[in-house]
Amino acid sequence: MAQIQVSNLTFSYDGSSDDVFTDTSFNIDTDWKLGLIGRNGKGKTTLLNLLLGKYEYQGKISTNAGFDYFPYPVSEEDLATNATDLIERWKPQVEIWQVLIQMNLMSMDPECLYRPFGTLSFGERTRVMLAVLFSGENEFLLIDEPTNHLDGVARCIIKSFLAAKKGFILVSHDRDLLDGVCDHVLVLNRSTVEVQSGNFSSWWENKEKRDAFNLSENEKHLKEIGKLKKAADRSGRWADKNEKTKIGFDPVKDHDRSISTRSFIGAKTKKMQARVKAYESRIDREIEEQEGLLQDIERVKDLKMHPVDHHKDVLVDARELTLRYPENDHSLFEALNFQVKQGERVVLSGSNGCGKSSLIGAILSRSGFSGREMDTEILVSGELDVASGMIISYVNQDTSFLTGTAREFCAERGLDESLFFTALRHLGFEREQFVKDMEDYSEGQKKKVLIAASLITPAHLYVWDEPLNYIDVFSRMQIEKLIQVYEPTMLIVEHDVRFQEMVATKTVSIREESQTIWLGEPVKRCHK
Repeated sequence: MAQIQVSNLTFSYDGSSDDVFTDTSFNIDTDWKLGLIGRNGKGKTTLLNLLLGKYEYQGKISTNAGFDYFPYPVSEEDLATNATDLIERWKPQVEIWQVLIQMNLMSMDPECLYRPFGTLSFGERTRVMLAVLFSGENEFLLIDEPTNHLDGVARCIIKSFLAAKKGFILVSHDRDLLDGVCDHVLVLNRSTVEVQSGNFSSWWENKEKRDAFNLSENEKHLKEIGKLKKAADRSGRWADKNEKTKIGFDPVKDHDRSISTRSFIGAKTKKMQARVKAYESRIDREIEEQEGLLQDIERVKDLKMHPVDHHKDVLVDARELTLRYPENDHSLFEALNFQVKQGERVVLSGSNGCGKSSLIGAILSRSGFSGREMDTEILVSGELDVASGMIISYVNQDTSFLTGTAREFCAERGLDESLFFTALRHLGFEREQFVKDMEDYSEGQKKKVLIAASLITPAHLYVWDEPLNYIDVFSRMQIEKLIQVYEPTMLIVEHDVRFQEMVATKTVSIREESQTIWLGEPVKRCHK
């Protein structure tokens, strides 16, 4: 067991006027299973890189622990290389048998190590990397978003694996994973950094109670400040009025006054002026006590959507549907039957590669959607009816096509700039982000660009393909609330089980082994 002590850490990127961290201090234990929580752009990955010593910084990071980082770098050339050869580069001090032990804990076939890395699924690649990561000894492991792009089964396997481990920081926006794995959380708040025992849900419960108390205290201080200001103003006006009566008087009207009255009036004025100063001092104390109460309150503004009713009740109708790509004789799935009716929020569920995104592509193609980033080379047999004249708002899981500034993106899509920027601001964007090249955005910020564009687009059907990858926890809950309020018609691919539970009215599960579907209630979260 060792300590990692961070003292007065200050860091900013070259060319940036804003600090990512300013005079930040905290202590953590290398024996913990630590969840790292914060909004997109708050510096989670930056903190991991600072621990790795990749950047120069002010302050001090003290520890005798060694570090290793997930994910390992993989180049285009590496995709043609067997995992056994990559291991020698990633972690040269470990033996293959050590990796195989960890792979066995995740129910992996050892044969995966002897195939080109590019032929492995996203889930297999993640598990191989985690097996290598945990094969070492005496290291504190830095794990950065391991479940993005993974299906529900792979997430459950990884959750069970990590729950049995210790000695790591886990960056994740998956609430189910954080709850099932972590025993402590490190939270990058709006203005402060806090360390707390427990998981995400226990921290969130404490935060809600603390926020409610601070808001109540702030309201009390505001009311008291208002009363004091009124009293100070009233006493000040009385003092000024009295002071004016010191010099000059009418002997007829003020027959009971004399020159000696001036000293009495002056003393009375001085007493009232002292009272004003006392009020002002009390106001300063109230303001001082008020400061800091709201510094970590997440000021989340409600988002808006613009769903449109269609004249048909059934917007998508699939009957005995089969999909395959031209170059592949094997079908993605066969005899698929389901409908998307107005007001439904249908979640497509299934393992990676079972054809969920391909199904979305077929629906978009059949509707006449002309998104440039969409692959339309899909062979369709069976019946796939899409309501005519339907407007679709689409969020792609891929963000690599985003280039230029947000303003240029807005103009290219013909979006209302004011509404678009407002939606981004409500999703946590700072104004300076609007003039940056989107290629320099974090993956979470890129996803928010696509989501904001979708939200402000009036549509009959919202088609979102893995919209929450890299999106922070606060924004996920914000989007859930939005969908619950506006109840748009949606077709969604998303593996976040908490999100499914909150928004889905129906789940369509595409099962590769039987090539059939199951229609029913939203998928429940997996257990350890």
